[in-house]
Amino acid sequence: MLHRQRLSGIAALLLATSGWGSLFLVSKGVLHHVEPVWFTLIRYTLSALLFVLLILPRGAAPWRKLRLHAGPLALRGAAGFGVFSVMLLVGLAHSVPSHGAVIIATTPMTAQLVRWALDGVRPSRATLLTSALALAGVAIVSGLLFGAGASAGSTTLFGDAIAFAGTLGWVWYTRGATRFPGLDVIEYTALTVLASWPVLLAAAVGAAMLGWSAAPSLEGLRLSWQALFFVGVVPSAISVLAFNYGVRTLGAVTGTAFLNFVPVSALLMSAALGRLPTVNEAVGMAMVVAALLLHTASNRKASAATAARIAPAPQTYRTCGATAP
Repeated sequence: MLHRQRLSGIAALLLATSGWGSLFLVSKGVLHHVEPVWFTLIRYTLSALLFVLLILPRGAAPWRKLRLHAGPLALRGAAGFGVFSVMLLVGLAHSVPSHGAVIIATTPMTAQLVRWALDGVRPSRATLLTSALALAGVAIVSGLLFGAGASAGSTTLFGDAIAFAGTLGWVWYTRGATRFPGLDVIEYTALTVLASWPVLLAAAVGAAMLGWSAAPSLEGLRLSWQALFFVGVVPSAISVLAFNYGVRTLGAVTGTAFLNFVPVSALLMSAALGRLPTVNEAVGMAMVVAALLLHTASNRKASAATAARIAPAPQTYRTCGATAP
């Protein structure tokens, strides 16, 4: 791989994870004016417009695929962009940004545990141990273990538990990519957003009609439009595309490793804004990052061993006492 390509892949992954880290900091203030269901609809309306511009140059092919798989794509998108986003924002409303970033970073390990439960593919002992370490770190961050979390004298366990449960929606969404072999990464991302948008709209309108979620006021939108625009463009579209590019350039294992930077970036941004982490948060976050690093190293080692095992053995041919590959 060319050095320039590697650097561009690293830059793309740092951009993606920094964007996702900023999501929690920016979204916290918006929730005072826009409730989670409507926030989700607005952010993915903006990202849908960007994805339309992205797939337009591909002609009619993506639209044919959208019509062919509209139902399944809508279900996957509703889980990944609807259930996941709404539960994440509801959790954030009862927690703090750095906690959400820590919880999101545990998603790769959660995915392997879900794969074990649904597909019968037992994770390695290293995966089970690192998952336990990461969950213990999340429990410490949220205040479930060793006292209160970030809020003085209170626990963020309720919000953190909702956010963690929401990650299962994202895991189900990412598992769906293998069910659509005719879609590349960009098409799967764009078409699931577009297919699920009517579902997100119906959910928001229905919640408002039932009195479950108030539609945002014009004043609320005026006060938060800049943050809404940022979330819709950067974390919801640019970060996704940057991450996909980084994974394609450097590989899935390296891309997963960069998820370690999501809680780190959120913590650094939060500290820059004047909110230093508590001891519990610092210890718990260190445990999560350490677990993710160990998990990634274990996966890399297992991938290398598998590649070496399936590689064809070199054959030698004797010609006049010499050998040739």
